[in-house]
Amino acid sequence: MVYISTSGVYGDCGGEIVAETRPLRPQTERARRRADAERQLREWGRRSGVRVAILRVPGIYAADRLPLARLARGTPALAPEEDAYVNHVHAEDLARVVVAALYRAGPGRMYNAADDAPIRMGDYFDLIAEHFGLPKPARIPRAEAGGAVPPSLLSFMDESRRLANRRLKRELRFRLRYPTVRHGIAAARAQRLMDRE
Repeated sequence: MVYISTSGVYGDCGGEIVAETRPLRPQTERARRRADAERQLREWGRRSGVRVAILRVPGIYAADRLPLARLARGTPALAPEEDAYVNHVHAEDLARVVVAALYRAGPGRMYNAADDAPIRMGDYFDLIAEHFGLPKPARIPRAEAGGAVPPSLLSFMDESRRLANRRLKRELRFRLRYPTVRHGIAAARAQRLMDRE
């Protein structure tokens, strides 16, 4: 069994590199529910003899899963000196990770299902804006973000971490098709251009 959890179970790590062995400190209700589900599934796997693998998944993106509307609305991002590190995985890579985990994951093992290149959130938005001809978001101080950013986005801005994916590559022998968001966003733009033709 493969359970898709969230990298939010780690909570805010102050931008540190995070391996699967880091203690969990979920800060949101959603992340607390996922951490509890992880615990219950691992216990169930041990009792039942079912091999359970847990994928801790960050932001999933693809050609049809980009924050284009948010950029078009002009939602701001944090000032660079206060910005959070975020992690991503392309939807196609995630689907392939699930299959790899079904065949190769050890019992009760957790895997950070992330690409190779954590990026600051504002830089991610800038990159998408550049590729899709949209204005880059204004950068604002964290103190002003509460009144200018939707609560769901603000919760991601409050947590900064850089996921290590060595276990994914070593144990699952996984090779990313989109090792960075630069690769994935360029492919998404090319796909959109092809769809228009």
